[in-house]
Amino acid sequence: MKKIMALVLAALMLLGCCSFAVAEDVPEGYPAKIEGLDLGGQTVYIYDWWSNDDEAHSSRKADPDEEEQLLYEYRDWLEATYNCKIVNCAWDKGGWAESPQELANMVNDGHADQLCCIVIDPNFAGGPLANGLLEPWDIDLSGSQWLTSVSDLMTKDGKVYGVFAGDQEPREEIFFNKKVLEDAGIDYNEIYDLAEKGEWTWAAFEGYMEKVLQDTDNDGIYDIWALTGNGDRLFRGCVYGNGGTLFDMVDGKLAITADSDKTLKGIKQRQDWDRFMPQKADFAPDGEWNWFEGFWKQGTTAFFVGQNYEGFGDESCLMRSCDFEWGCVPFPKGPDADDYYYAAVNNIVVVPAKCYDADTVKAIEQIYALYTYPTPGIDPETSWIGDKYTFADEKAVDITFATLRDPKRAVGNKTYLLGDENTVLGSTLMWNLGSGTPAEIVEAAREVWQFRCDVFNGDKTNADFEEYQEQKQKEAEEAAAAAAAAEEAEEAPAE
Repeated sequence: MKKIMALVLAALMLLGCCSFAVAEDVPEGYPAKIEGLDLGGQTVYIYDWWSNDDEAHSSRKADPDEEEQLLYEYRDWLEATYNCKIVNCAWDKGGWAESPQELANMVNDGHADQLCCIVIDPNFAGGPLANGLLEPWDIDLSGSQWLTSVSDLMTKDGKVYGVFAGDQEPREEIFFNKKVLEDAGIDYNEIYDLAEKGEWTWAAFEGYMEKVLQDTDNDGIYDIWALTGNGDRLFRGCVYGNGGTLFDMVDGKLAITADSDKTLKGIKQRQDWDRFMPQKADFAPDGEWNWFEGFWKQGTTAFFVGQNYEGFGDESCLMRSCDFEWGCVPFPKGPDADDYYYAAVNNIVVVPAKCYDADTVKAIEQIYALYTYPTPGIDPETSWIGDKYTFADEKAVDITFATLRDPKRAVGNKTYLLGDENTVLGSTLMWNLGSGTPAEIVEAAREVWQFRCDVFNGDKTNADFEEYQEQKQKEAEEAAAAAAAAEEAEEAPAE
């Protein structure tokens, strides 16, 4: 018998000698009681890399507001009903980047010292999924608490191996400087109206960008720019905003979809819109990667392509630190899209494989589902609003945020199954947009992308890929040496 079952039996024997208050009645609005689910007084850990709470109740406020009190009451009922303690804390064995390796270590050891599920970043999802490090989720995932973009991403051979319960965080958006638009004779409410009616398109956006570009002193350099922000986010907005993808499951295997018409149009639009943006080489040759944030704060640019948290994050977020009024709308939809879409980026909750028996795995999954159940007594249709009206205009909340938080607009980004975006797409695509047409760029990247897909699909191994990379590096070095020798020969004086 596995170590964990021995711990369960020991806990049950101990509990037989002492009293334990168990809730018998299910309060109104609470989830139906799961008969037979009893954790025997054990602790179930939900490990992430950012929490500080090492005890279930240590971070509770002495004077909670009404919603906080309802949450406390529900979790007290949950622990009493299922005879357990639930602790959400940072994993002392692994942080953001270390968690996947620690997960692998746990699986290779074949046991866990605690009952736990682990939160991993989507950048690290592919390896554990491809290598059998995760248990499938054998519970009902049809409820609204589950993010379908995560379940879709983590589906392999018809089974779901990772989930996330909670609100969908919107991603790519277009922020705007109200004063710059007004100075150009544009009523920013027009943009909100277009967004609300579903008519905020690439063509509409480009029309506004054309109108705001200004060279006020006729020196050949724009003084008022149309757009700034992270170019990679602009890339994602264009591709996914046109209904495109880069990789997807085809006949049960991960395949390249970057050559679809929708995706190629998105790449082309990203290339075309570069003309509206100030370039780092011209304005910040020695600047940091995020130099465009300071450029935006100067107040001389109409639009900023960014992510939702840059406007609706904490008090230090970019938009809230600007000294001008801003608004925001969804990233405009391309001609092939039927709605506003963006690439989802969500954390993923997994259960390590080979550490527990089937009943224990299901118990852990059920406890996570119950722990993340929407707090009874709080209206989920309004609870997401919080204090947003205090720092964002009404339409940014009611139109933009309300629209984009709908999970149907979040597209699972299967690039993550191959690794982080910079590794998979950086030099092959996102940072290589000036090297040819979209079709040429995708074709040039096909070989290495296909090799990565083959590894994920189990048709090749990591060792095969490392050998392939070494060979490509050798060929590149030989080509560079030959080019240098040829140039030196051309420059040599004739004898």
